[in-house]
Amino acid sequence: MLTLGNLQIVYDKAIEAVRDVSLSVEQGRIVALLGSNGAGKSTVLKGISGVLYPEQGEIVGGSAAFEGQDLTRLPPERIVRLGLVQVPEGRALFDTLTVEENLAMGGFTRSPREAAERLEHVFTLFPRVAERRRQTAGYLSGGEQQMVAIGRALMSRPRLLMLDEPSLGLAPQIIDTIFAAIRRLNREEGLTVLLVEQNAQLALSLADYAYIMENGRVVLDGTPEKLLKNDDVRTFYLGFGEGGKRKSMREVKHYKRRKRWLS
Repeated sequence: MLTLGNLQIVYDKAIEAVRDVSLSVEQGRIVALLGSNGAGKSTVLKGISGVLYPEQGEIVGGSAAFEGQDLTRLPPERIVRLGLVQVPEGRALFDTLTVEENLAMGGFTRSPREAAERLEHVFTLFPRVAERRRQTAGYLSGGEQQMVAIGRALMSRPRLLMLDEPSLGLAPQIIDTIFAAIRRLNREEGLTVLLVEQNAQLALSLADYAYIMENGRVVLDGTPEKLLKNDDVRTFYLGFGEGGKRKSMREVKHYKRRKRWLS
């Protein structure tokens, strides 16, 4: 469905943020992209979504394709129409608009009838959003805003939903609600999901497959079962190591870097 091959992204024509990233997302699956802050995860999503330009970012090498359609030169609105929709880190709502107005913005690619149907779908998925439909989005709690942001993305009936740090800064109970909704969308409706998360344990509990990034590269990938048994993943991402000092995987003597792009 979605494939990245040796993707390279540079900011300001000088700073290489992503280099040689290769991954794939098959239809109907949840794929997690894990890594510490600054690993390049969000940059990968921005590259797929076509929204690098506000930050002077650019895809300078490699490929990004959705069912054979090249994404690297398409504008964001065309990418949305293909069915790829991103929920950005930090929600990025229109703070002065109501919840319902924010949701309506997400349905701009749909007919009025379809948009109305999608709105009711969002309200069913997130009853709290329905309760706040006439409130100004900027006055909602962080968890409520995240629900609205996801709902806004769902308004366009995406084929692949990309979530950037959906658990960031939220209370555990709200996180459970949001991740239960993601699981429901995937299991009941077959929605494909690409999930970017720092919370590795949470992401691996949901995903069918996962990739781990460091310093702009994919360094490890596999099923959750495989990764949960990996000593380096357990030590540096799940907190099961000794001592407590967080180190880079580069510092682990016996760490085997998997350069998928060279295989």
